[in-house]
Amino acid sequence: MTPGVVMEIGRQAVEVTLILAAPMLLTALAVGLIISIFQAATQINEATLQFVPKLVAMFVVMIFFGPWMLEYVMDYIQRLFGSIPQLIG
Repeated sequence: MTPGVVMEIGRQAVEVTLILAAPMLLTALAVGLIISIFQAATQINEATLQFVPKLVAMFVVMIFFGPWMLEYVMDYIQRLFGSIPQLIG
């Protein structure tokens, strides 16, 4: 196994991680922005006000994107395990 192959496997792992985290991170960003604008407009400076809406939004995203995320991870693992014979020999 050459250093290039190891770097490619690492690159793919980081890519999969970013793709799987993107829906959750974008949802948290959007909800946080909306709540921050609301807090700025109403001058309510309560730190816990962002927690519950973000938690609910993340739960909804996990329900909606969960099957796709699981399928994506399973596909990556199957490709990775399937490539083990070529990596060894």
